[in-house]
Amino acid sequence: MTLTGRSLIAGQAVAGDGKTAYAFNPVTNLQLEPGYTLLTEEQLNDATVAAAAAYPSFSTLDPETHARFLEAIAENIEAIGEELVTRAGLETGLPAARLQGERARTTGQLRLFAGVVRQGDFRGVRIDPALPDRAPLPRADIRQRQIPLGPVAVFGASNFPLAFSTAGGDTASALAAGCPVVFKAHNAHPGTGELVGQAIAKAVRDTGLHPGVFSLIYGPGSSIGQALVADPAIKAVGFTGSQSAGIALMRTAAARPEPIPVYAEMSSLNPVFVFPGAIAGNAGEIDALARQYVAAVTGSSGQLCTSPGLLFAPAGAAGDEFAAAVGRAVSSCAGQTMLTEGIAGSWNAGAEALGSAENVSVVGQGAEGATKNSPAPAIFGTGVADFVSNPVLHQEIFGAASLVIRYSTTEELVHAVNRIEGQLTASLQLTESDYRAAAPLIPVLEQKVGRIIVNGWPTGVEVGHAMVHGGPFPATSDTRTTSVGTLAINRFLRPVAYQNLPQELLPAPLQDPNPWRLNRRIDGVVQAAAAKEAAPEKAEVNA
Repeated sequence: MTLTGRSLIAGQAVAGDGKTAYAFNPVTNLQLEPGYTLLTEEQLNDATVAAAAAYPSFSTLDPETHARFLEAIAENIEAIGEELVTRAGLETGLPAARLQGERARTTGQLRLFAGVVRQGDFRGVRIDPALPDRAPLPRADIRQRQIPLGPVAVFGASNFPLAFSTAGGDTASALAAGCPVVFKAHNAHPGTGELVGQAIAKAVRDTGLHPGVFSLIYGPGSSIGQALVADPAIKAVGFTGSQSAGIALMRTAAARPEPIPVYAEMSSLNPVFVFPGAIAGNAGEIDALARQYVAAVTGSSGQLCTSPGLLFAPAGAAGDEFAAAVGRAVSSCAGQTMLTEGIAGSWNAGAEALGSAENVSVVGQGAEGATKNSPAPAIFGTGVADFVSNPVLHQEIFGAASLVIRYSTTEELVHAVNRIEGQLTASLQLTESDYRAAAPLIPVLEQKVGRIIVNGWPTGVEVGHAMVHGGPFPATSDTRTTSVGTLAINRFLRPVAYQNLPQELLPAPLQDPNPWRLNRRIDGVVQAAAAKEAAPEKAEVNA
């Protein structure tokens, strides 16, 4: 595909009237072509107007056409081939294997949502039939379904140029809900965004949909991003990024004449709790656990929202042996290229602040990488009392850094967890001998995190039906939601009840003949729809 350096507004390439921005290769810090002309706020209006015009037809699309549209996006992304992986690698410094896996996750979740659309339970159909003879008062015929909120603004993430960007989880779930999307591209990987944006636009054309179903825009986040959230046509926001940027968008959304929800996934330390039984084995087992921890900290240069920034390890000889093993493991690691020069600079500042904090020591440090923007990974250590009392130790460092915290009792762990802010995950490393000690921690963690893991690591998020990738603030802006998995579609829906409407005026999901063959709850009892034609099975992806 040819990169144009332009926004895609309702299927048309549009040159921005603002400044021109460039991507930079983080391996070399050299500028990449083409330059991307940035939209003005006046030009942005064309995208939101088109999205609003697309809503009536797209929100009522029949399930099969809707599902085929999502599958067409996946097929078009795959058809780009290695050009997509190459461009993403140039813009992010991420290795090809990681990007190939991310592409598979992107297309896999699109196909997963196609299955959700065909199956139809997300429409939430409920029917309470009329009871004209009920005493003392008759009951009206009341029917309910979930409808799409309206056009959604989605912001691309810096650390996932595919899976959390142009056709990533927020876009896929919003489109699956029936919401047109105006996507604000991340300026660090604009070429990757345009390639995927062209694939979506082609799927819109080939499926015969209104062109306003999808637009891809380039512009400064501080102006175009804020203007997009403030636009009255936008009815919800999906965002993955920094806490400061997410809160700024939340404030803009709340200050509108019509406030709208912002589903922001922001920051997380993802604490790991090592119990005595997990390090009671031989030296080889302790070394293996330490290597697993370091791998989770340093993978993708630590630039994952689920990277473990905290690990609680027991005090005593076994804990000392584990900490020493962690030091050895990280000392053999070299830094990997970070996404941008700015992100690498922020990592250096955060690591310096943590390392210079009172009663914090260096457990181990690796070597700087051979490329630019590849600082040496580092793991620090402190005691649980110092952790609880020092807010500096609670700050997220986006990158390959973590803090080992030594504790003596479960009560100390409970106290520490009560002082931690909301997180995406918590992981417990334990054996059966630790179950009794760990039990009091579970209900406390339930109030703090969205996913609790035993004998595993938080990196690697399964895209499926039961996954929760969310958590209490500031991990996310809305603790009731997830940005990964099929439940993510619920963010972009709202219920509407229809009372005493004649069949001719009811939407298809609520009509008595059930033309879309949906499972429906009638008078409180779930009634299965007639069997549908089986769609081809698609594999789900563990990313």
